Amino acid sequence: MTNLLSMNELSVEDIMTLLERAEVFKKLGIRELPGNYMVSNLFFEPSTRTKTSFEVAERRLGLTVIPFEAGFSSALKGETLYDTVRTLEEIGIDAVVIRHEEDKYYEALLNKTNIAIVNAGDGSGQHPTQSLLDLFTIKEEFGRFDGLNVTIAGDVSHSRVAKSNADALTRLGANVTFLCPKKWAGEFDSTDNWDDVLEQSDVIMLLRVQHERHEEDTSFTKEEYHRNFGLTLEREQKMKPGAIIMHPAPVNRDVEIADSLIECDRSRIFKQMENGVYIRAAILEMVLKGRN
Repeated sequence: MTNLLSMNELSVEDIMTLLERAEVFKKLGIRELPGNYMVSNLFFEPSTRTKTSFEVAERRLGLTVIPFEAGFSSALKGETLYDTVRTLEEIGIDAVVIRHEEDKYYEALLNKTNIAIVNAGDGSGQHPTQSLLDLFTIKEEFGRFDGLNVTIAGDVSHSRVAKSNADALTRLGANVTFLCPKKWAGEFDSTDNWDDVLEQSDVIMLLRVQHERHEEDTSFTKEEYHRNFGLTLEREQKMKPGAIIMHPAPVNRDVEIADSLIECDRSRIFKQMENGVYIRAAILEMVLKGRN
């Protein structure tokens, strides 16, 4: 594997290899990768968890991290993403981690550069590294995917997390259901009734309402959304024994999830953040080794 652009390009074998490597890193520690590699993180959209966990993973792998700040780059002068990446390649960067507001931004780079590309989120398209850390967290909890019932609830049509996870979980044998307002379902079949899913779900995966991607007003107040589509205290009490709560974050407290549930016994939200370092280290190791 020389790039990671979307979950669609990963086979089930590839996914399991990455999860197993992340498990080794978590148990034994992240080992430095020989080779004196240099990497840069190109984030053209805001990020806390993804950007920081990549930086931690890179440093633990012993990579040299070359700073890049989109707000102070030549992108502000009209430089294309391709020209930015080609510049970094010629300077000596081995890999770039890119988050960009444009869907499938990476298509303009493929077969035109030899630098390794890791997609850290493209518009409303894909978020493969988030999907892999979610899968790692689920596997850590249940030891399997086959037959698990996973409900993804929230702003489905605008969520790259939903799209990445829907593909991967289905191929791994899980049953995926979407819960959202009908107009936010996008390409997926969905329900808007929590009673259809609560008692059967092994995993409730909540999504943030992405106001920045809605062209029209979302038409819900925070209170209305929480009452109709959020995971309330009352709904959590109806969840099946052993079921867990997940969220890619950032979390809007008392909107998609009740404040007191974010760190409840069922919640794996902060565990997901921890696991992000291990899975991203596994990804970087694989793509950099794949370039040799």
